[in-house]
This record gives sequence, C-alpha cells and structure tokens, in this order.
Amino acid sequence: MRTSWNGSISFGLVSIPVGLAPATASSARQSDVSFRLLHRECLQPIKQKRWCPVHDVEVGPDDIVKGWEVSKGQFVPIEEAELESLEQHDTSRAIAITRFVPAGEIDPIYFDRSYYLVPAGTEAQRRPYALLLAAMADAGTIGLGSFVLAGKEKLCGIRAKGDALVLETLFVAEDVKAQDEIDEAVSATKVKKEELTLARQIIAGLEGSFDPAELKSDYRTSLRELLQAKLEGHELPAVEPEPETAPVIDLMEALRAWVEAAKAPKGKPAARRRAAAGSK
Repeated sequence: MRTSWNGSISFGLVSIPVGLAPATASSARQSDVSFRLLHRECLQPIKQKRWCPVHDVEVGPDDIVKGWEVSKGQFVPIEEAELESLEQHDTSRAIAITRFVPAGEIDPIYFDRSYYLVPAGTEAQRRPYALLLAAMADAGTIGLGSFVLAGKEKLCGIRAKGDALVLETLFVAEDVKAQDEIDEAVSATKVKKEELTLARQIIAGLEGSFDPAELKSDYRTSLRELLQAKLEGHELPAVEPEPETAPVIDLMEALRAWVEAAKAPKGKPAARRRAAAGSK
C-alpha cells in the first residue's frame, strides 16, 4: 500500500514504525466524475481571472495577500510567512499517543478523515504493531494523540479495525456544533407508548446486517450511463419522477401503514411505498 507519510507511533518508551495511507477519498461526493467549465460556443475551457475591482486590473500571485474581515469591508492583512511561523515544524515524525480511552466514549461526530496505519516491512518491525493491535482490540480502546502532517498539527485517534490499525483525524471541540437546541425541543416532546411499540415494529421489520457493498450511489451510476450515452451519440429515456406522497397527518395511522408495508416481500421497496402511501 502506497503511503503519503512515514513515521512512528510513540507512547511511553515504545516506538512503532508506520506509514500513513488514506483510507477514503478526500470527501463524500455525489460523483467521482469531475467537470470543467467550457465556453458553450466553442467548448473550450474558460480561464478564471483574479480581478481587482478598485484598480480595474488583473492581479498576479505576487500582488495577492490573505485578509481577515473584521467588519464589513474592513480587513486585516496577514502574510504567508506569519502563518507559517505558527505552524508546527516537528521533525520527529511521531504520532504521540497521550492516553487510551474506551472506544464507546468517542462520538463518531468527532471523526474527520480516516487513514490506514501501514506496518513497516520487516517481521521484527511488524511485531510491535501486531502486539498493539491485539491489545487495543482486546481492551476495546482508542489511543488519543497528535502529530504533524504537512506542517499542520492534527489531533487523532488510533483504533483497531480487523487486522489493521486505523488513524482518525479528529475535529477540535469548538468545531463540533452544540445540539442543545435539538435536545431541548425533543425533551419537551412526549412519546406515547403505542407509538413507540409501532415504531419498534417498523425497526424490527427493516433490521438486517451491514454490507458495505450496498453503499452505492444511484446518482453516480446514472451519471456514468448518461455520459456514456452522450459519448456514443444517443440520449437516455427520460425518468418519470415518483409521485409525491401527501404529508403525514395522523402519526399513529402512518406508523400502522409502515408496519403493514414492512410485511411486504423483501426486495420490493416500491410495494412498500405504495402500501404506506395508500393509507394517507
């Protein structure tokens, strides 16, 4: 596996050589297809210009500086050198674990991006990796720490995933928005026993095992079909939109309808939708 960073995991007097390899794409996107902006008349890519509206001139890279807007139209300029002076220039290339915590204590909302930690090549170097992996899996813990990636400090958590260690970069606490407003609204809403019973029946009727292969994007598939059809010079037939269902008026009636819909043969979601819609 190709690594983008090489260093070590360190805690106490232990140092385990590892490499860092992205485990996912950079972001969850609608499609893996990228587009260019073209001039409709000649189908050539357009060029983006950086323009100063005050001097009415195109601005080059040397004439551009970052600015912090403190009020409407008022900026404090900041030089790249000033930002670089704040960055971490750690040459140790170590992922320093400061403590181990129960995995269940960390809400997934704090996870940012996942990386595989790739063990070093020789068997002697891989043994500490395997030992840490087994110990963390047995204890059900995540190692919390930090390291420097491309000059930027990263908070991280290291967890066991099968026969591999995975590093999750973490959001800082102030970047995770509070949910107090939602908590207050929900806590003031009473749930009836009958409604809860029916909701549980719906969940039970839709229970199943997690299969990563089912995480597919219908949009991506349709987009590829559209692009291939245009490349071959023909058009795809128009897709008829599904009829909109009426808004739910009676919650108990809607729940009962879903319970009946869940009893429909598996693999026929359309039949379930019709059964649920028919009760409205």
